[in-house]
Amino acid sequence: MSGTSGERAVPYYCPFCASEDLWPAGEKHGEWECRSCTRAFGLRFIGLAARS
Repeated sequence: MSGTSGERAVPYYCPFCASEDLWPAGEKHGEWECRSCTRAFGLRFIGLAARS
């Protein structure tokens, strides 16, 4: 997931209906729309989890 800040990481499945019919939505990085279930959602990387 490295690269310039203008690139989008592509989700493979909708988190609501598991469809692959996803398209970029909105002006912000990480915003996607599913055209199967008509939901819009956002993804973001928070960080790495520390192992205990």
